[in-house]
Amino acid sequence: MLVYDQPINPAKPDDHSAPARTAAGFSVLELARLLWRHRVMMAAAALIGACLAVAIGKSLTPKYLATSQLYVDPRELQLVDRELTPRAQDVSGLAMVVESQARLITSNRVLLQVIQDTHLDKDPEFGGDSRGMMASLLGLFGIEFRSAAENKLGPMAALEALNRHINVKKTDRSFIVDIEVWSYDPVKAAMLANALSNAYLTESKNSQSTAARRATTDLSGRLKELKERLRNAENALAVYKAQNNFVGTQDTLISDQQLSASSQRLAAARASTLDAQAKYDQIEASRRAATDVGAIPEALQSPTVANLRAQYAEARKHHAEMAAELGPLHPLLRQMTQQVDDLRRTINEEVERFAQSAKNDLARARDYEASLNNALETQKRQSVQMSQASVRLRELERDVEASRDVYQSFLKRSRETEEQEGLDTSSARIIGEATVPQRRMFPPAMSVLAMIGFMLGGLAATGWVVAAERLPADPVEPQPVKSQTTMPAPPSKPPPESPPRPQAAVALIEKPLIAQLQESDVMRTLGGILAIGGIPDVTRAGWPTLRAGLPLTTFLNAMREMRAMLAKRSPAEVPPVMVVIGAGAGANEDRAIATLNVGLAAARDGARVLIIDADHATHVLSSKMNGLGKSQASRASWLSIGTKASRAIKTANGISILPAIKGSDTRASGAICKAIARARSTGGYDLVILDGPQTPWSVADRALLDAADGLVAVLPADLDINGCMEDIITALGGAERKLIGVILSELHPVTADRQRDKQYA
Repeated sequence: MLVYDQPINPAKPDDHSAPARTAAGFSVLELARLLWRHRVMMAAAALIGACLAVAIGKSLTPKYLATSQLYVDPRELQLVDRELTPRAQDVSGLAMVVESQARLITSNRVLLQVIQDTHLDKDPEFGGDSRGMMASLLGLFGIEFRSAAENKLGPMAALEALNRHINVKKTDRSFIVDIEVWSYDPVKAAMLANALSNAYLTESKNSQSTAARRATTDLSGRLKELKERLRNAENALAVYKAQNNFVGTQDTLISDQQLSASSQRLAAARASTLDAQAKYDQIEASRRAATDVGAIPEALQSPTVANLRAQYAEARKHHAEMAAELGPLHPLLRQMTQQVDDLRRTINEEVERFAQSAKNDLARARDYEASLNNALETQKRQSVQMSQASVRLRELERDVEASRDVYQSFLKRSRETEEQEGLDTSSARIIGEATVPQRRMFPPAMSVLAMIGFMLGGLAATGWVVAAERLPADPVEPQPVKSQTTMPAPPSKPPPESPPRPQAAVALIEKPLIAQLQESDVMRTLGGILAIGGIPDVTRAGWPTLRAGLPLTTFLNAMREMRAMLAKRSPAEVPPVMVVIGAGAGANEDRAIATLNVGLAAARDGARVLIIDADHATHVLSSKMNGLGKSQASRASWLSIGTKASRAIKTANGISILPAIKGSDTRASGAICKAIARARSTGGYDLVILDGPQTPWSVADRALLDAADGLVAVLPADLDINGCMEDIITALGGAERKLIGVILSELHPVTADRQRDKQYA
């Protein structure tokens, strides 16, 4: 029986094989007795190993390691505002600078300088030749018996050897660089470490000076050309100004100043003209109105008119008094009347002079305005001509400014770099000079070598004793493997409810994912009533389908896990292929319903699903879908199985259904394989699901199982689940590894629902 809270048929330990394995091995007590019997031999072997290790250590040439420490601060001394190389501000940039300086220590230039200073090319340890006494005596007198090629190869050999003797490492999260140099001579090791540190500092200073000198040379070479270019630009500007009469201050030209002044004078003249016109019009209006002519502002402000008006008023007063006392023909009254008329005439004559003066002022203002207007028009024409010529002028001025800025920038930078040649801005320094090492680096101490040799000798002796004890006990003939099989022994009496089943095919199968399709997960429709034309809707087919608006059900979560496992098994960039298989010939409709709901679950998550009816014998799914409507032409309408009529049915649920072909299993299997290959090559779908094939499977049906990435078994809850599962695994044979899930269908039979639909209809 298969128990679904444990892996399917896990391999059980065979109780009969335990005694055999115990008898074939060693017990701890026997091993201790064996080693005790050979204790003398093992102790002697351990001592011999210790002596050999000590002897080997004495024969090896010791190596000594000397270390010097450098502090390489990437934040160099800022002696000037503008440096040749920009500084790194972030931590990663500073770390990269320190690592680059650490690599610079082992550069060929630094190492060659060390070789030249310490004469390593003549040291036998670093590739130098060991000369005899006669060659040494001749060398004192400057006589050398070496060719030019040998003289050139000497430093190169020393460079290669020195590279092997040096190790430069940087301490984490600091600016400290350790320079390690090993040598067979402790004094030489310390000397080389210190020489390497000094050579690095010298090279760093020389590189800065060289960079500053090269920059100064390049800048100075450009200064002469830039100076000549500036002079030519200034000459061209001066000649153009003289030719076009551009005279003025630095900001504006004289013509522009004159035009501005003329515009202001013309505006003032127009204002004066308007004022004179208004004054004249007022005087004329007062005269025409036959009112008091002396009421104008000019008459009121004139002392003459004021005196005449006072006399006129006094005369009229006396005239009124005489008229009241004397008759109209009285001489005094006539004389007073004549005096009043004379005063009125005198006032009118005075006002006439004001009117004539206002008229003259108006004429003069108009003439002045006209002359200013003519002068302004002349200046405007000259300004237009000057504006056209100033376009070229501004271009020449921009050229002069650009040339002057570039020349001044190069001149200033050249002077700065010239002064930087003698400055040492590097902040690298030696914080720890190498001292003569007192202990050797290799080989280790004699006590350590003796301990290692003692342990190796003892272990070798122990292994030899155990091997010598084991070899006579092992038979030469190969043992039968019957006792090592994982197949459990068949029961002595099979259970009455099920016959015995083979177990070898399921001995090592892990438990697949289990999903329960319950009545609470689905909804049922009356297919005979709700079927409509247009795009087919699989939820109206009359089968139980997943409810809408429930994204977190147990069945949907289990389907997501199965699709995730299927995606891991399928190749990248191609849609995975899932085959849904049933428990037998009687469960084809349950399998088709489960297949449809698996596709709906994937479509709910946004996947583009293609369902292919691979059950060429019963084609339950095709019969149901053909009743919904005709196939629709779509992007995937080229997918077909063998005939032109079997084209993909595009539904309103995001699923395309490819009906089955009625024919032989070989023909149907080949057509389905071609459809799968086309779907994978075009990339129009995210998941391909095969409904079927029906068990038992033929050779052609097994080709579909081989083309699948994963298998899902549908088991009705009213059947023997464990028995059906064992039948499926046995029938799968070598394809049982592709089983990724089991769907337990707890839905009510569809036959009763179909009868109820007919009654309702």
